Amino acid sequence: MRKILQERARATRRSLLEAAACLFAQQGYAGTSVNDISARSGRTSGSVYFHYASKEGIAQAVVREGFATWPSLVHRYDDPSVPPLERLVALSYDIARALAEDSVTRAGARLWAERHTINVELPDPFVLWTTAVTRLLAQARAGGCLAAGVRPAATARTLVRAFYGFCTLTEALEGSHALTVRLSEWWQLTLPALQQDPRAGQAPTRPAAASPPTDNCPPPHALSLGAPATGERKRTARTSERATNCPERQ
Repeated sequence: MRKILQERARATRRSLLEAAACLFAQQGYAGTSVNDISARSGRTSGSVYFHYASKEGIAQAVVREGFATWPSLVHRYDDPSVPPLERLVALSYDIARALAEDSVTRAGARLWAERHTINVELPDPFVLWTTAVTRLLAQARAGGCLAAGVRPAATARTLVRAFYGFCTLTEALEGSHALTVRLSEWWQLTLPALQQDPRAGQAPTRPAAASPPTDNCPPPHALSLGAPATGERKRTARTSERATNCPERQ
């Protein structure tokens, strides 16, 4: 009996969180009320207060959940047989896809941007992300693939902030459908500054055919600047599935 009650409680918490995420992503924090969350989820307002105590509490939970998947995205790119800069590019597409398509991630990003209007401390989503990029750049330097003078920690901070702003502005101006093409253009501009070989600017914008790497520092033309290959798309299917679970408000 206890197990059944626990499962019901988890299901209720999840439905409330997903309903809140849809509304926060669409309407923002100020434009969403507890009654809105209740109506969207089909649960009572009392359920919201019981499981999350307040609107601030559920906003905090949405931000935590929205960025909780990022460490798992990073772990997908720990394979040392794949060159570090290639892993960095592939990781960027996964994160861009989550920011564009996943309702909980989108809500987390919007709430974090509106954090000064929310009377609760929200977690900083960029710490782990910046650490992961720093590690990949350090691996590239150790392998002799990083351009001289590129400092991993400082460069990671700049890349993460520039990337996040780029994705946000691209979606605002052109829509999320444009992210893949624009991100390819962004890497065409950015990657040559990171790579040891200045010919990196000639890298293709479409995924390269999968082949066993011969070393950890491929020639610049071998780096794929397109979206992740089919295998990566399959592993990120959960992201787009969550986005489809955010129907228009009735």
